[in-house]
Amino acid sequence: MTLSPLARRRLKQFRANKRGFWSLWIFLSLLALALLSPVVANDKPIMLGFEGKLYAPIFKTYPETAFGGDFETEADYRDPYVKELIEAKGGWMIWPPIRFSYDTVNYNLPTPAPSAPTTENILGTDDQGRDVAARVLYGFRISVLFGLTLTLVSSLIGITAGAFQGYYGGWLDLVMQRFIEIWSSLPSLYILIIFSAMFVPGFWTLLLILLLFSWVGLVDVVRAEFLRTRNFDYVRAAHALGVSNFTIMRRHVLPNAMVATMTLMPFILTGSITALTSLDFLGLGLPPGSPSLGELLAQGKNNLQAPWLGFTAFISLALMLSLLTFIGEAVRDAFDPRKTTL
Repeated sequence: MTLSPLARRRLKQFRANKRGFWSLWIFLSLLALALLSPVVANDKPIMLGFEGKLYAPIFKTYPETAFGGDFETEADYRDPYVKELIEAKGGWMIWPPIRFSYDTVNYNLPTPAPSAPTTENILGTDDQGRDVAARVLYGFRISVLFGLTLTLVSSLIGITAGAFQGYYGGWLDLVMQRFIEIWSSLPSLYILIIFSAMFVPGFWTLLLILLLFSWVGLVDVVRAEFLRTRNFDYVRAAHALGVSNFTIMRRHVLPNAMVATMTLMPFILTGSITALTSLDFLGLGLPPGSPSLGELLAQGKNNLQAPWLGFTAFISLALMLSLLTFIGEAVRDAFDPRKTTL
């Protein structure tokens, strides 16, 4: 696919911002690692060989009786008895780098939980004996996926609302502006806390609750671009030729509004992740036991004698948000027509 001269200029400008360019690659690498969490951190082997057959425990559940055990329940591959059953007949297991999942409790800790970092638990354990490294990996994945989903859906709603306001104007613009002013003045944090207490917390429940207020962020920017662009000569010419309003909005006006939208989306993503982390920190976010950076941050506050909890949560959040901020700055520079690369 051949890029247009404008797209090539923007790509060149983005690459010129070394901090944002390398932040993008680091963030994508961390995201790829997080998406492969079941392969990187799991309490089940990636591959298992037994009596000439291959098994993939991380993808399929096998009963203990499949390896000569006594129970029909799923085999506990960390159990020494199951290990002996497999190894007794020449079996072998390929384990992930981290032999714990986000909810795996290590019952063989050298000290009471929370336990300090060891060679087995490289970042230590939390106050329930769960591996911190595994929970950070799974928590990073949930945070980014939640933030991306919320950003995309809220941007779609905000762009649509701002487009109709700016293009049609008149009473539609007046009524929607008054509604947005009233809606934005509501104490969103208190309403979020009330809704979180009323409904069973979950990924999609929190997404819908946060979506109630997050869509407002892009409305003013898109509305201003549509108000400015709708009076341009080429838009008037398209209207005079009988082109439908929807086609004019989509083909001729929306591309101008997307410039401002694209520059704001990385910062909206940062705010979405921060909102989820804040709710988890307050105990109003994801269900108990879910891997969450906010919950790990709360554990660090409640267990000051275990500084690895607070430091791990802080460094993880600081690194994630810093990378997204640097990427956002590079995107903003790339879409800024006043900036040119030499």
